[in-house]
Amino acid sequence: MESESSIDFQKDFLGASGQNEASQQTQASKESSAAANKLNDIPETLQEVKNHLGDGEAGNITEKIKEAKEEKQSNDVGRASPKWKAENNDKQAAKKEATNLQTGNPLTPAPLSHIPLHILMHVEMELVYADEEEIAFEFTAPAALYGHADAMSAATSSAVPRVDEQLRAALQEASRQYRQKNYAVAAGRLATALELCSKGAAIDKSSKPYPEDISSIASFIEMKLVTCYLKLRKPDLALNHSHRSIILNPAYFRNHLCQAAVFRQLERYSEAARSAMIADYMYWLTGGTEQRISKLIKQYWQAMIEEAITREESFSVMYTPFVTKVKVDNRDKMTDAFTKKHPGYTQHIFTDPHGLHILPQTTEWSSSPPQQYFLTLGFRNKQIGKNLEKLPSRKLPIFSDCKAPFSPIPEEELRRQWETVGKQIMPVMDFIRSTKLTDDVCACSRAIEKLHYASILGRLQQVTEQSQVINQAMAELASIPYLQDISQQDAELLQSLMADAMDTLEGRRSDKERVWNEIEKIAMIVDFIYQTEDSYLKNKKRRAAKRERRRRKKLQSTEQHLSPGSTKLPLISPKDTATQPTRELALQISNG
Repeated sequence: MESESSIDFQKDFLGASGQNEASQQTQASKESSAAANKLNDIPETLQEVKNHLGDGEAGNITEKIKEAKEEKQSNDVGRASPKWKAENNDKQAAKKEATNLQTGNPLTPAPLSHIPLHILMHVEMELVYADEEEIAFEFTAPAALYGHADAMSAATSSAVPRVDEQLRAALQEASRQYRQKNYAVAAGRLATALELCSKGAAIDKSSKPYPEDISSIASFIEMKLVTCYLKLRKPDLALNHSHRSIILNPAYFRNHLCQAAVFRQLERYSEAARSAMIADYMYWLTGGTEQRISKLIKQYWQAMIEEAITREESFSVMYTPFVTKVKVDNRDKMTDAFTKKHPGYTQHIFTDPHGLHILPQTTEWSSSPPQQYFLTLGFRNKQIGKNLEKLPSRKLPIFSDCKAPFSPIPEEELRRQWETVGKQIMPVMDFIRSTKLTDDVCACSRAIEKLHYASILGRLQQVTEQSQVINQAMAELASIPYLQDISQQDAELLQSLMADAMDTLEGRRSDKERVWNEIEKIAMIVDFIYQTEDSYLKNKKRRAAKRERRRRKKLQSTEQHLSPGSTKLPLISPKDTATQPTRELALQISNG
C-alpha cells in the first residue's frame, strides 16, 4: 500500500480529499479459489433454526432485533440511540457557518497517519484470527465453550444456554486443529459442527432452546469457517460464511470485521471499509469500552478507505466538513475547489445530496452526531457520473434504464446492464456507503440495490455470484435495525425482502414474485412517466421558442419595410394581389 493513498485534509476549504493524480498500477489478478467442497452442500442461512424450530420462529428476525434494542435502550439510553437528530445538529451548526464555508476556515481534524501493512496484520491477528473460546450470544453474556466443568455449570446456572456435548466436542477438536495450523482439517470439523446444528444438536436438552441462541451458535461456527478459509487464502469460499455469520448474529462486531477481512483479500476495499465501519459501531453499541480495540478497528476502516481511493481510476473524491444544509453557492464553491484539486476528474462533478458522511479520523459514536462531511465526486466518464447523480434522488433505488421497460429484456440488454451496473455503478455506490452508516431516503436502499443486481446475475445464469450477492444483501438487512430507527413501513419491507431472499436461495417460487422485482417495475413506470413528462415539457418549450422566433422575425421584417428611406417594395399578399384591379378602378372613378 502506498503512502499516497492517505486522505489529504486541506487547511482552507476542504475537509478531506483523496486520489493521487499520478498514474497507478493495478495489482495482479486475484488468487484463484479452489473448487467448491462439501461445505457448499450445507443448508443456507438460518436453515438450522428452521429444521429445529420451524419456519415461523426462524422468520421473525426483525422482531427479535427489536426486542434486543428495547432491552439495550432500557439499560443505556444514550448508548442505544443510533439515529442522530439532524435538527439538533442544524442548531449547533448555525453558529459555525460564518467561520467555516464562508470564511474559508473549516473544521479540519488532525488525520491519523498512514496505516502501514503491519498494522492491518496486527488488527486481523488480534480481532479476526484469534481462536475465540466464547460464543457471543446475541441477547445474553458470552458462554465459555472450551472451559472446565465448573465453568459450564456456572454458565448453566445463569441465563446462558448450555451447548450440546456432541457439538462442543466437535468445536473443541476444530479449535485444536486450528491451533496446530491444520486449517483444512479444522474447516472439516466445523462443517460437521454446522451439520449437527442444522439437525437440532445445538443446545443441551437440559436447556430450553430459543431461536436466537441457536442462531448465535451457528453464527459462531460460520465465523470460525471464515477464519479457516482466510488462512487457506480462499476468500471466495469464506465470503458466504462471513455473510451468514452476520445474518445469524448481526450485533457481534467480530462478524463484521471478519467480513471486512474477506473483502480485503478479494480486493473489494470499499465494501471492506463499510464492514469495518459497522464493526466499530456495533462494538460501541453493544457495550464495548476498550478504546484500544475501537482505535484498531478505526485504523482498519481508514486503511480500507485509503486503499479504495488509491486503486480507483474512474473517479476521485473530496470531503468537506458539514456545518449546515448545503446551499447553491456553497455547492458551486465545492465544485470549483474540486476542479482545482482534481483537474483530471471534471467530466461530471456532483455532491451527494442525501445523507452525511463520517470519517474514522473524527468519528466518536458517543457524540451526537459525530463530525459529518459532504462527499463530492468527480468522474472521467460523463455518462457514469450522470447516471450516479440520479440514484440518490430516487425514492426507489433501482437502476431502471431499460430501453423498453415493458417488454421482456433480451440477453444482450441484460449483459449491457450487468456491465453498467456491476462494473461501473455498484463500485461507486459501495464507496459512497463506506463512509455513510445509514440511508435517509430508504433504510433498505443498499440491500434493494444488491438484490436487483442479484436478479440480473440470476437471469444470466451466474448462480454462484447471485448467491453471494443475495447473502450480502441479507446481512445488510439483518444489520439495519441496529444501525438506525426504522418505521413500520420499513420494517415490513425489510421482512418481505428477507423472506424473498431466503426463498430465492432455496429455489422457491419464480422471480416474478420477488419484492425487489415489483419495486423494479414500479420504478420503471415512475421513470417512464417522468421521462414522458420531461419530453413533453421540452417539446413544448421548443415549440414555444420556435413560435417566438417566427414572431420576432416577422415583426422585424415589417419594421424594415415601414421604415423611412426603405428601397424595398412592400410585400403583397395573394389576397391583396387579387383585389388590386378593383381598387384601381374605384380610384379612377373617384378622380373622374
